Amino acid sequence: MNNFNKVQLVTVEDDMAGQRIDNFLMARLKGVPRSLVYRIIRKGEVRVNKKRIKPEYKLQAQDAVRIPPVKVPEKDEVTISSAGLNKIQQLEKHIIFENDRVMVINKPSGMAVHGGSGLSFGVIEAMRQLRPQSKFMELVHRLDKDTSGCLLIAKKRSALRFLHEQLRNKKLYKEYVALVDGRWPKRTRVVDAPLDKNHLRSGERIVRVSEAGKPSQTEFSIEQNFARATLVKAMPITGRTHQIRVHAQFAGCPLAGDPKYGNEEFDQFLKATYGFKRLFLHARQLSFKDAPDGKKITVKAEYDDALANLLSALD
Repeated sequence: MNNFNKVQLVTVEDDMAGQRIDNFLMARLKGVPRSLVYRIIRKGEVRVNKKRIKPEYKLQAQDAVRIPPVKVPEKDEVTISSAGLNKIQQLEKHIIFENDRVMVINKPSGMAVHGGSGLSFGVIEAMRQLRPQSKFMELVHRLDKDTSGCLLIAKKRSALRFLHEQLRNKKLYKEYVALVDGRWPKRTRVVDAPLDKNHLRSGERIVRVSEAGKPSQTEFSIEQNFARATLVKAMPITGRTHQIRVHAQFAGCPLAGDPKYGNEEFDQFLKATYGFKRLFLHARQLSFKDAPDGKKITVKAEYDDALANLLSALD
């Protein structure tokens, strides 16, 4: 584990402009727990142009950043088990598109996109370990831990900025597929319901439809009807936490295998009948440009065996 025991003074280069200070620090302080990074920002130990800043502050070219000495306690030392290392190596097989600017991974269900909350590593830490020669590697967006499918990673800061611009302007096309309980109502093509994040005492994050929430929209269309379930295509217009899952529940057709927003009786039926025991939500397709003058890139992620086998059995 590195101990950053000296004050660092960094001048922000043009290529780093627009990056949030928290993400900037986590890239500079490799191995330092996320909680500690936020603590030094909150206490005012990190200064930009000699002033205190908030974690969401976006760096400007030529900003002068003061990073305080950071000593990481031994108890925060992260060791990756041999099973973990094997999991990291297996992730190489899940890369479905790559060029010098971006990478798309067919993320396995059950793997978090980043470490934290008791996890020693997630997809992004694993990819940095697999590609130690890469100077830059950042998530463009996120997927829930139990969601599988297309996950986009930027390999250049300029690509990250341009992809985030497409996200803001709704030019980055994301298509999901989900299995839901019951018959999806044909007239429900768009769920337009504001979402509000709540935190339970256990620390578990729950999202609910609420007038006090943020505007949220998801387009749905029916792909296939089964005896007691429907395969739907979901296209989030906005990008809220758990959006597809909560909007499907709100429409009266919760997702299969969803422990937070699902129908326990339906999930038990799938488990007992077909041995299915995971969330059925898959990011099937991404369409984007990796540069302003580039051609549109479309990437599709195949179903894993659990999803493919269940659909085959239901059919």
